[in-house]
Amino acid sequence: MLCFFVSDLHGRIGRYLALLERIESEIPDALFLGGDLLPMDLDLSWASETEHRDFISDFLIPAFSKSEQSDDAKIPRSFLILGNDDPRYHEETVLQGQKLGIWEYLHGRSVEFESRTVHGYSHIPPTPFQLKDWERYDVSRFVDPGCISPEEGRRSVEVDTLKQRYSTIEKDLAKVAQGRDLRGDIFLFHSPPYQSLLDRAALDGQSVDHVPLDVHVGSIAIRRFIEEQQPALTLHGHVHESTRLTGKWMDRIGDTVCLQAAHDGPELSLIRFDPDEPANATRELIPV
Repeated sequence: MLCFFVSDLHGRIGRYLALLERIESEIPDALFLGGDLLPMDLDLSWASETEHRDFISDFLIPAFSKSEQSDDAKIPRSFLILGNDDPRYHEETVLQGQKLGIWEYLHGRSVEFESRTVHGYSHIPPTPFQLKDWERYDVSRFVDPGCISPEEGRRSVEVDTLKQRYSTIEKDLAKVAQGRDLRGDIFLFHSPPYQSLLDRAALDGQSVDHVPLDVHVGSIAIRRFIEEQQPALTLHGHVHESTRLTGKWMDRIGDTVCLQAAHDGPELSLIRFDPDEPANATRELIPV
C-alpha cells in the first residue's frame, strides 16, 4: 500500500501543484495532510483574481476535485488536520470539503482505514505566536520562557475561559486512549513529540530574561502518549527546521515509527510510506 504524507505547505501553490501532479501520476491509496495548510490571511499571492479571498473554497476544493476527476478508477482517500497557523474559523469550510467527499477532517476524530484506525489531533503546546486557536497547555499550566499562554494572544473563534485555562493535551489524549488498544493505529499530529529528532528548533544560545531556551519544542504529552500506547505510526509537522538541524525526518519511540514532513526550504517535502512497513518510509524533496 502506498500512502503520501505532507505537512506545513502554508498555502504555497507550487507545493500543492507538485503534490497534485504526484497524486495523479502515482495514485496513492491515501494522502495525509498534517496541518499548517493555509496561507497567512493577508497573503493573496495564490489568487488569480482579486475577488478570491478563501483559499480552501477558491483553490483547494477545486484543485483536489479536478485531481480526483482525472482518474475515476482509483481516488486516494485523504485525511487532514489544521495547524497552529491555520485560523480555526476556516474549519467550517474544511467541513464543507468533507461533505463533498474530497477529504476527511480528523481533528478530534477517529476513522477506520483498511485494517487500522486513523486518529487526528491538531493542538500544540504554547508558542511565542499570537494565534491560539490550536494551542493548549501541554501537561500543566507551565509555559516556556518567551511563550504566550493559551489564555492570552488572540483567537479566531471564541472558547470558554475555563476550557482555555484547564484543558491540556495530556487530558485530550487520555480520552482517546481510554479503553482502546492503539498498537496498530496511525496518529496524525501537528506537534512532534518532545525531545525527539523531530522537534529541534533553531534556538541555540538564545535566552529570555537570562533563562536559556529549550531547543526542543515538541509536546511532552504526545511523547508520553507514544511511549505508553505504542501506536504503529505517528505523523508530525510544525517544526520546519528540525530535519535540517538533526539530519533526521524519522525517529523511533519504542516500537512506534515517527515521521516528520515539515521542511524549511522551498521544495515540497513528500514522504511515502506503507502502513504495514512504516520503517521503510522514504522522503523526497520535490523542486517547485
